[in-house]
Amino acid sequence: MLSPAKLNLSLRILGKRPDGFHEIDTLMIKLPGLADEITITPAEEFSFTCDDPALPTDHTNLVVKAVEALHGKTGEIQNFHIHLKKNIPHGAGLGGGSSNAATTLLALNSQLGSPLAIEELHDLAASIGSDVPFFLYSGAARCTGRGEIIEAAPQPENLSIALFKPDFSVSTPEAYRTCLESQALPGVRSEPQTYGSLTLVNDLEKAVFAKHRYLAELKSWLLKRRDTKTVLMSGSGSTLFAILHPKANPQNLIGTAHKYFDPNLWTWSGNSSELSS
Repeated sequence: MLSPAKLNLSLRILGKRPDGFHEIDTLMIKLPGLADEITITPAEEFSFTCDDPALPTDHTNLVVKAVEALHGKTGEIQNFHIHLKKNIPHGAGLGGGSSNAATTLLALNSQLGSPLAIEELHDLAASIGSDVPFFLYSGAARCTGRGEIIEAAPQPENLSIALFKPDFSVSTPEAYRTCLESQALPGVRSEPQTYGSLTLVNDLEKAVFAKHRYLAELKSWLLKRRDTKTVLMSGSGSTLFAILHPKANPQNLIGTAHKYFDPNLWTWSGNSSELSS
């Protein structure tokens, strides 16, 4: 099963909630061409493995949390072996862990004969993480509350996208901790950008760029390239995405970034609605 990445085309932080989370309003899309792979096979007892040794395979992994949540709700014995092949970098703002959890919930619920309706799966997903419910549904969505209130949104036009992630991650809790009082860095573009009918903005950029100046420099550098129309950080980072001119060759931009900015950048290019990579 494929577990797709996501992009936040817009992420507004509206304020701090009494429960400690932040009230947000975000437009998210899936990237079907960039996805982790989850394999579930019957077994004598539950076990979980991952091909990325940097990821934990204990109860702190969101896949295991999803299994535990489903067992707690249904009482069904989870005699499966789950293997996760990671293609989405972690700590990247691309929702890999949340997608893994949602994909696991959907798959195991189906394997068990669908004891839970989608509304019950939604509640379980929200208990695991704010982004998890989004991945239960197909298509683009506007997500509000702390991210768990999902409203279907029109799928944006076919976007040519290139992703750029440095060899470090960003802590999501830390990004949110200072987001309301952070100021834009001088000379770094932070105002909303437009592409067609889309308005692209990320209120977390100010806080993240204040600590990770590299990302601010990368955004500014990408915005100056002739192939790019808009550049934004996805979620809490550390991935930046560029929406390219329709006739641009993303591999040219990626090659230039590797040659003139950072040869160690993780990159991906593809389309927002096609199975391409």
